[in-house]
Amino acid sequence: MPAPSQQTLDVAASELQNPGAQPISRETACRWLRPSDTLLPRLLEVAQSARARFKPRIITYSRKVFLPLTNLCRDYCGYCTFRRDPNQPGAHTMSPDEVMEVVRAGERMGCTEALFSLGDKPELVFPGMRETLRRLGYKSTLHYLEAMCEKVLRESSLLPHPNPGLMSAEWLQRLARVSPSMGLMLETTSTRLLAKNAAHDNAPDKEPAKRLRVIEDAGRHQIPFTTGILIGIGETLEERVDTLLAIREMHHRYGHIQEVIVQNFRAKPATLMAASPEPDRADMLRTVAVARLLMPSMNIQAPPNLSDPHYADLLDAGINDWGGISPLTPDFINPEKPWPHLDDLQHRTEAKGFQLRQRLPVYPEFAAQAAAHSDLLKQRIAQLGGGQTLAAIPKGTA
Repeated sequence: MPAPSQQTLDVAASELQNPGAQPISRETACRWLRPSDTLLPRLLEVAQSARARFKPRIITYSRKVFLPLTNLCRDYCGYCTFRRDPNQPGAHTMSPDEVMEVVRAGERMGCTEALFSLGDKPELVFPGMRETLRRLGYKSTLHYLEAMCEKVLRESSLLPHPNPGLMSAEWLQRLARVSPSMGLMLETTSTRLLAKNAAHDNAPDKEPAKRLRVIEDAGRHQIPFTTGILIGIGETLEERVDTLLAIREMHHRYGHIQEVIVQNFRAKPATLMAASPEPDRADMLRTVAVARLLMPSMNIQAPPNLSDPHYADLLDAGINDWGGISPLTPDFINPEKPWPHLDDLQHRTEAKGFQLRQRLPVYPEFAAQAAAHSDLLKQRIAQLGGGQTLAAIPKGTA
């Protein structure tokens, strides 16, 4: 690609004179996402300035256990190795005893988050899952998830954070009574990726309008919510920006999006997209920086294990949170990418001039919003310090 002209450099510089004062425009965001080794240092510089305006010197993370409640799923995304059909090796639905065994072990290691991930409504297509749920005493996967969230909430010191896929407004409200926050990745607003042999072919629950409806319903009911984008799955740079803008619009309307994840696609064997190119380091840094400049006051997160061994560079692009890190359980979505050791995470964060602080799964500024949904949540959040950011990493617990 040819080097940008001086006129291009002058225009780019003028667009970023006062970073963070106002979000950048769609046109500016698209321009800055285009590959340019010459412009990248300036983009990172202004992203850091925008972060400093709202999120100075502190980088947070949530110490968690990862609970794959069931990996049965009715969707077949082109990049996923988490999901299983009932007859496939590794297909599994956790029992309540298995859930609590992991939770208890997490308690002993200083975890405060129980992250529930699961396939989307597998009982609708798999009779075996319906039978499993019947044996457990529940009518649906969401009923079972609700019960497990309440069990964790009542019987442990951890707070649940479920990611159950598409939900009705009724189910959002039910789960909000037993979990202080929940999440659903928007991934993309591109309907092109639903086409034959595209990333979301044969994945009806990834239809953007359906996912936007869930995020909006969460906003209407003031439920602290995590969402984000998945880059490198076939979207254009313009579609990437439009997805970030859709998230920003939801938050401006309802004030409920506690964090925005910028996640990079990683190719996996035996998937439709096994040979697809992954976003490189510069692409990831540009996208994180543009997300910061589009949403200067919001919490921006990127998973460190998906950018290892250079994950500390993400701090240069303007993140203020590392997301959930587990000292106990693997990333079941990306099992080939282990979490960084917490001592290493602290060392690399401090080497960049920041303090690393542990937080609850619900961010401090959203704790009151979460506590309003049930007396049980109000009590549990108060017991954990009212949602305030927790202390630095205790030595010897990583």
